[in-house]
Amino acid sequence: MTPARLILAALALIVSLVVARAEVTATDILGRQVTLPAPAHRIVLGEARHLSVLGLIHDDPVSLVAGWRLDKPLDPPTLAAYRQKFPAIDAIKPVGSGTRGLSVEAVIGLDPDLVVLSLIDGKNPEMALVQKQLDAAGIPVAYVDFFSHPQENSIPSLTILGKLTGAEAKAAEFAEFYDSRLERIRARLADPAIKRPRVFFHVHAAPTGCCSTVGSGVFRDFVETAGGTNIGSEVVQGVLGNVSLEYLIGADPDIYIATGGTHMAARGGLVLGSDVDHAIAQASFDKLIAAPGFASLRAVETGRAAGVWHMFNDTPVHIALIEYLAKTFHPDLFADVDPDATLAEIDRRFSPVQVPGTWWVTP
Repeated sequence: MTPARLILAALALIVSLVVARAEVTATDILGRQVTLPAPAHRIVLGEARHLSVLGLIHDDPVSLVAGWRLDKPLDPPTLAAYRQKFPAIDAIKPVGSGTRGLSVEAVIGLDPDLVVLSLIDGKNPEMALVQKQLDAAGIPVAYVDFFSHPQENSIPSLTILGKLTGAEAKAAEFAEFYDSRLERIRARLADPAIKRPRVFFHVHAAPTGCCSTVGSGVFRDFVETAGGTNIGSEVVQGVLGNVSLEYLIGADPDIYIATGGTHMAARGGLVLGSDVDHAIAQASFDKLIAAPGFASLRAVETGRAAGVWHMFNDTPVHIALIEYLAKTFHPDLFADVDPDATLAEIDRRFSPVQVPGTWWVTP
């Protein structure tokens, strides 16, 4: 081999090694291996509100997002906070909405290096064709889950995003933060002699149309991890179901927890969340527990009732809610735990924007 060819061969080897080192690989939440030639920087999000999840591991998540499906959007105050700090957010292109609304043509037109979809998408037959079309176009897809099984999948999903976007260290830092708090709760509740209160979890709570509750899934998991027993699991098959007010009164729970958000204002229900003033949240909760039937609950009469923000159910920030529930269920065991301080630390250490609001209320 001539010297010139030796040099060319050596250069080719160096180039191949550099390319190999630049590649990033992660196994997504469905067990699929996803390999990118370099960390992703033109992402299409299947859920717009996952921008906030990216924000836990990137100082400027907006710069990484080329498009998003307008399904499960950022709430208006959070969107406004991002817009104020990152005006480029208005350049993110919509690629459809709804479970069947992802436009493959719009996605391909953005020339993304990664599409991030949810576990719900991965199990939706309607999305199978979308996956095939994206595969055919050579666009990598990674599935994550912060909603269906949040305790099981949130940190693995954040780790996946960290690997695929070059933010492994920041993802590991958040994982350590999350795991240390979760382990503290589990360690203190490890004694089987600890009595677990019977909890009724009233989702999308309003004084009328009682009562939607959970049988399995997200909030049931939070209740049980926090040291409670979810009584809805005794009567509801599946994730969500309805019970009558008469059932609730007869069940006589030790603790009553209601969830709400700004979406409940139109129904006269529990209003909590981003940019909600505490006085407004308190008034909506007081109205709820003063309604006929609710007011006679032993849990309400003894002050063992609370309202919490419903949208903790699709973000790793739910660790603060688990702390709040643990402190509500077992105030002596968790007297030193401060979920408000946990939220403040997340804002300080991880989130690029801070959005004020009211996340929980008590009588």
